[in-house]
Amino acid sequence: MTSLANQLGPLRAPGSPASAAPAAPAHAYDLGLLVLRLALGLTMAAHGAQKLFGWFGGGGIDGTGQFFAASGYPSPKAFAVVAGLSETLGGLGLVLGLLTPLAAAAVAGTLVNAIAVKWGGGFFAPQGIEYELLIALGAVALALTGPGRIAVDRFLPGLRSHRLGYGVAAVALGLVVAGITLVLRK
Repeated sequence: MTSLANQLGPLRAPGSPASAAPAAPAHAYDLGLLVLRLALGLTMAAHGAQKLFGWFGGGGIDGTGQFFAASGYPSPKAFAVVAGLSETLGGLGLVLGLLTPLAAAAVAGTLVNAIAVKWGGGFFAPQGIEYELLIALGAVALALTGPGRIAVDRFLPGLRSHRLGYGVAAVALGLVVAGITLVLRK
């Protein structure tokens, strides 16, 4: 049986030619990034399922829509669907390491809105923003660093070697969309 390091292949600096550096085994940071992706992704996918399907004690579209209406969002059911899909699909994208910068941006953008809704409740739970801030910044970190080598992105030609520019562009996109959403809020 071959080791995980042998299955993942060589580690090279982004943009370096294949002959520039000797092959290196998988590193602890690949496993660390996988653990971070799983924790953030599964957490967000579960939150999205609460909004979309009412699973795990969630309110479903109707209950989430009522919350969005009380929070000043126009078309509250539509925003409930958008938030639920962003959390579910963004979370599953993080879990798989699939289109990681965009998945992370979806999660971060959704949580910027959650922070804005809870703003004024202090930093600590139950009314504070520390949970939302931690998840949002974890997602931004994944967008900037990439998913590691234990990810579907490794098999996609354009994303095989993560580039910082992809992460920066995705985070910027997520923040712009979050900002537009907040401007629409009453």
